[in-house]
Amino acid sequence: MSVQFIGMIGHRETSETLPPGDIIFDKPVIERFARTHEEAGFDRILIGYWSDQPDGFIVAALAGQATRRLKLLLAHRPGFVSPPLAARKLASLDHLVDGRLAVHVISGGSDVEQRRDGDYEPHQQRYLRTDEYLDVVKRVWRSDTPFDHQGSFYRAEGAYSAIKPKGDLPVYFGGSSPIAQRIAGKHADTYALWGESLAQARETIANIRAEAARHGRDIEFSMSFRPILGVTEAAVWRRAETIRAQASERLEREGTVFPTKTDSEGARRLRDTVASGDRVDHCLWTGIAALVGGSYNSTALVGTPEQVADALLAYHELGVTTFLIRGFSPIDDAEEYGRELIPLVRQRIAEREAQAQPA
Repeated sequence: MSVQFIGMIGHRETSETLPPGDIIFDKPVIERFARTHEEAGFDRILIGYWSDQPDGFIVAALAGQATRRLKLLLAHRPGFVSPPLAARKLASLDHLVDGRLAVHVISGGSDVEQRRDGDYEPHQQRYLRTDEYLDVVKRVWRSDTPFDHQGSFYRAEGAYSAIKPKGDLPVYFGGSSPIAQRIAGKHADTYALWGESLAQARETIANIRAEAARHGRDIEFSMSFRPILGVTEAAVWRRAETIRAQASERLEREGTVFPTKTDSEGARRLRDTVASGDRVDHCLWTGIAALVGGSYNSTALVGTPEQVADALLAYHELGVTTFLIRGFSPIDDAEEYGRELIPLVRQRIAEREAQAQPA
């Protein structure tokens, strides 16, 4: 199995330890963010979605114009525009970036976040809506003639788009609840997990594969980590503790600076990981996940590049073929991953695959 690396960029540089600058839509930073990931050897970058931040479509467009090879992954919440319009918007953006777009579908795990955008549907209904939404979006992409749709959430007469994606636009999918897993099995090309323990990941991968098999589909898996690298094991753990202290200080000084704590299944699973200890498996660190209540992809892999590479390979053996990695000094860390981690992981996977080939 090959491996891909996804980074994450924002409309300005910030993290748990780095307060944001005064410019909320910092065009030079967005361009530098994107170019840094391209030069570091990442395959794709994620552009996130927040209910109070700049539009990800615009951030993705700017990042796409600043790069040539790097692919884009746009986070998108169903329910705020109609499916035919979403299909046209995504296809248009795909043409702008020369076929480099994928969409990461997130139905929403926080009622607070959803209501800021005017969505009052409960959790179960949000995922049922996503199922219908993706049915219509994909049909618009694939249909050569107008069609009518009458569903539980959407109606359309003569739905059609003259512009289609340049190729098969990949669908990534997030969500850990049982209904989310069922819909992921039907729609997702890649299912995205937060950084869980090996045991948790093994369980989730088996469940999603079973759901995909019900639809006669294969599916790939992505997992998110926050690698912290160092020359020696002792030095890197000191670095991790410094990051924890800085994040805790910022939280105490500024109040709620992280995404709203949620009761989503993904957050609950991360809190279970936190309950397993500060350090889990090879070098999985739950220090920041504990601070933010498991609200988002906040678990780290801490170690020398060789140790972190070995940890990633353990997940790769479970079937994870994509790793979303981002740091606490986002641009500098992306450069470091490009020097120290990404080439090493690719080399070790290539060596393992070569050894597995029959003589």
